[in-house]
Amino acid sequence: MPSRRKSRELALQMLFQWEVGGHEPAKVLASFLPATRAEAGVKEFARQLFEGTVADVPSIDPVLRSHATHWKLERMAAVDRNVLRLALFELTHHPGTPPAVVINEALELARRFSDAGSVEFVNGVLDAVRKDLPAHPHVEAQGS
Repeated sequence: MPSRRKSRELALQMLFQWEVGGHEPAKVLASFLPATRAEAGVKEFARQLFEGTVADVPSIDPVLRSHATHWKLERMAAVDRNVLRLALFELTHHPGTPPAVVINEALELARRFSDAGSVEFVNGVLDAVRKDLPAHPHVEAQGS
């Protein structure tokens, strides 16, 4: 079975390249994924996460702004901002993945690609977002 964790790592790396490098999503996909040594299923899920997150940034960022108290999105570390975007996309568009799993995976990404303080920050923001999930239009009732 393809590794969803690896897919999330690849998607995060592409999001970072897209945002920090200012590259078009298609260019990022064309240059990044073929150079990656991963199974086709891993690459495909990474592509879905990356493209979906980029497309949904206009609706993701306001949610993050409202839940990241005392933090401006623009002032967050780029890695943290994109970990949050990726997790929020998955929380809202992949209701089959339990929110606790998505949040745990985001914490692992923050632990691996950011600094120590990022884990607590990402956890706090995503926990606040998770509490509001049933009100989000893309999420089906998950049962508490």
